[in-house]
Amino acid sequence: MAQEVKVILVDDLEGGTADETVRFSLDGNNFEIDLSTEHAQQLRDALQPFVSKARKAQPRGGAKLKAVSSSRTQDASAVRAWARENGYTVSDRGRVQSEILEAYRRAHGG
Repeated sequence: MAQEVKVILVDDLEGGTADETVRFSLDGNNFEIDLSTEHAQQLRDALQPFVSKARKAQPRGGAKLKAVSSSRTQDASAVRAWARENGYTVSDRGRVQSEILEAYRRAHGG
């Protein structure tokens, strides 16, 4: 026996027919709302001044974040090695002092 299942979206703002589900995040919370084309555009227009000035966030976890962390660790190791070779006192762990980072950047054309 065959079945046909239809999903009918209802505009969460005012009722009526919704044309799409809009997903967005704010303050670490993910949201989705079913909206008509008109209401979806109103939401996008309202957010546009903020979106145009915002930067895309890095994912919180997963391979991409680990790759970034790994490259920062390698960079810190290189900075520490350079600093020691150039007479700076630098700890084995923790944040590298800003003066040392700046000197490293100047020495490496950065």
